Amino acid sequence: MFRSRPPVFTIRQMPNPEINVAKYNRKAWDHVADQGDALYHAMTPEQIQQAKAGKWRIRVTPTVAVPHEWILPVAGKKVLCLAAGGGQQAPILAAIGADVTVVDLSQKQLRRDQEIAKRERLTINTIVADMASMPQVEEASFDLVINPCSVIFCADVRPVWAEAYRVLKPGGRFITGFINPIYYLFDAAKMDRGKLKARNKIPYSDLQLSEEERTKLIGPNRPLEFGHSLSELIAGQLECGFQMTGFYEDRWGDDDRLSTLIDVFIATCAIKRR
Repeated sequence: MFRSRPPVFTIRQMPNPEINVAKYNRKAWDHVADQGDALYHAMTPEQIQQAKAGKWRIRVTPTVAVPHEWILPVAGKKVLCLAAGGGQQAPILAAIGADVTVVDLSQKQLRRDQEIAKRERLTINTIVADMASMPQVEEASFDLVINPCSVIFCADVRPVWAEAYRVLKPGGRFITGFINPIYYLFDAAKMDRGKLKARNKIPYSDLQLSEEERTKLIGPNRPLEFGHSLSELIAGQLECGFQMTGFYEDRWGDDDRLSTLIDVFIATCAIKRR
């Protein structure tokens, strides 16, 4: 399952050299994991059993399921769930027969996958690593890489695409979800009240905020977010050598103001050219 909409963060440009983004976000995601399913819902025993019976869905954006034809067949295939700790995509893929590895920055998020694997008698391998740098993962070792909407937590998205390309076998597929940058044009606090006021440039970053404003808007326990241009998000994949084969749009599944006017999420499927 895709993670439900978090409390509002607003994003700006220009990284602050005083903040180590990976360290900051690891601590934030550890905090999220400590909240259990109060924020993000892991797979239930019923969902795992349904998956084993052939009734399953995986999301990399909030509401629309990834088409089965993008994923199947995976039985016996090596699948990497990239920046996907938390017990959502990986248990389903393991239940339908994939050899699954999860990479995530947060050990506590990965622990949720391990707990579900133990509970459901599944095998899920876990690796603590930054999605933009995975030296522990061998080159050309996976048939499929699935990346739920998470590149917003990286200051630079292009190394993520490069790593996904590197670890895929020739002909392997890469599925990812990300936020349309139009979402970050607007003042986040006002948008949460249903008002749309353009304020920000794209690309942008939480780190352009003053410490006082950042604390007010995202608090001390939320990960930093970064907006990326469509050129970075789409052309960046093509520049790595991917051939794009699938595309759809999605929106928040609640009363988010902008989502009532335009889809604010994008999912793509691409193939590593031989």
